[in-house]
Amino acid sequence: MTSSAPSFGLDYPSESPAARRAPRLWPGVVIVMALWPLIKIPAWLATGTILHFMTMVWGPVLGVVATIIWWLGFSRLPWKTRWTGLIAFIAFLAIAIPLSHPTMKMVYLVLGAPVAVTAWVAWSLIGARLDQRRMRLGLIAAIAMAWGFFTLFRMDGVDGSIHITLTWRWSQTAEERYLASLKDKAMTAPTTATAALELASGDWPAYRGPMRDGRLAGFALQTDWAKHPPKLLWKHLIGPGWSSFCVVGDLAITQEQRGEVEVVAAYRLATGDEVWAHGDNVRFNEAMAGPGPRATPTFDAGKIYAMGATGRLNCLEAQSGKLIWSRDVKAESGAALPPWGFSSSPLIAGANVAVLTGAKGKSIMAYNAATGLPAWASGDGWSYCSPQLSKIDGVEQIVYVSESGAVGLEPVTGRVLWQHEFKLGGAANRVTQPTIINDTDLLFGAAFGIGTRRIHITRSGPDWTTKEIWTSRSIKPYYNDVVIHKGHLYGFDGSTFTCIDLETGKSKWRSSKGYGNGQVLLLPDQDVLLILSEHGEVALVEARPEEYREIASFQAIEGKTWNHPVIAHGKLLVRNGEEAGCYQLDGK
Repeated sequence: MTSSAPSFGLDYPSESPAARRAPRLWPGVVIVMALWPLIKIPAWLATGTILHFMTMVWGPVLGVVATIIWWLGFSRLPWKTRWTGLIAFIAFLAIAIPLSHPTMKMVYLVLGAPVAVTAWVAWSLIGARLDQRRMRLGLIAAIAMAWGFFTLFRMDGVDGSIHITLTWRWSQTAEERYLASLKDKAMTAPTTATAALELASGDWPAYRGPMRDGRLAGFALQTDWAKHPPKLLWKHLIGPGWSSFCVVGDLAITQEQRGEVEVVAAYRLATGDEVWAHGDNVRFNEAMAGPGPRATPTFDAGKIYAMGATGRLNCLEAQSGKLIWSRDVKAESGAALPPWGFSSSPLIAGANVAVLTGAKGKSIMAYNAATGLPAWASGDGWSYCSPQLSKIDGVEQIVYVSESGAVGLEPVTGRVLWQHEFKLGGAANRVTQPTIINDTDLLFGAAFGIGTRRIHITRSGPDWTTKEIWTSRSIKPYYNDVVIHKGHLYGFDGSTFTCIDLETGKSKWRSSKGYGNGQVLLLPDQDVLLILSEHGEVALVEARPEEYREIASFQAIEGKTWNHPVIAHGKLLVRNGEEAGCYQLDGK
């Protein structure tokens, strides 16, 4: 009996009379031809969105399931060949994953399955011209090579647009290069303080600046970088981590990972020389973002407060690095270790220092800043944000955001003043700070299609009410904080820098140049935005709603850059998980 199904003109050498019909191979070709566009097109057209994430993860799974259904149910190949193909596919995957680099285990199926399915189908077309023994041997070899190929690689994380970086597994990591540079150099031990450091004009004492809002007033720079380019003062390798700098006097303080030691380190602002380093024998690492601490140290009253990725909160003498007190926030709150690590930059609120833990009933924990003794714990909900001290309707309060929405707490007691529900779903997390617009309004947002919401908060005696003003999907920030200037919001919608009207939430412009998922700092005296791109480029952009216009740019550092830029005492500090640099900016 002759089949009418397409067979690509192949005469199949059957092993039994029941298997003499030509193999039905065209469904496998259709599966492969559909699989690759399903994975690649959203990555090109909807980069960094939930659609991109879902097709990247589930596309290969669907491709495997469809291939197995076709292979077992409709290929018309002899059963011995069918079972050989299926068993080889599963067996070599089971062998490859344990042999793969540790960073590859969570993405092995995502990366390898499309290649393995393609090899499976491709050999089916080639091997159908051969006898069944050679067909099966070739099939085993093709599938083995496809799965085995990815055991040669290491994943060096993903960027903000969910693009995976692969390198040969035997090549040195950035951390290994850094540790090799420290091989004959001991960590600079804490010293004896001669005098307590005091906050002065030009310092950058906390995450995103003095007010934690990414805004630096009172400073103007030369914007013609062709005539007055930033002057490199120093640049050197640094341990991995996504901490930014806090700057007090001539000390630039950050966090980094050095092998099995998590370090708070102070560098000389003018030279980059290490002044002191405090180490804890803890290490946090996850494959997507890499190792190291996430939060930025905070300076107050001669002390540095630093939250590590595993939940260790340290209080150190700023001048010397000497440990004053330390708390295990994870253990004391009962919080689970977050998948991406504890990321809360400590907030000074009166006599207390507060951090976000995400634990039930202890989402925010406050400690006495002088003694380290617990002061209060309050709230529910998790995020990768930091608490923000704000005045709303004339009342000082700690504002934080979680997966459920936004909350205002009384700073002395932790009592909940108000809550606004704006829940997340799916793969989304909240990572960016709540942004205060004025005495009654704030906004907060999230990526993966969630968008940004402006809310209005009012008080009537002891009672507080919140109201949604608008919710906009014109800006969907991931871990890229925003700034506000003259009635407009500037920030990243995924990897595109954009300007949003604060009254309506509508887009005014979107940048024509890509900066990746970068960070922004506002210089309001000049209507200028300083952008640190995801690729280590620094650019000046006009903070004007009429149009996007880049004024100047230069390449400051190399490598994936998620850390916030800092300007202190006329110097620009930039860093990432590989290197740090300091540039002198000519003042105007």
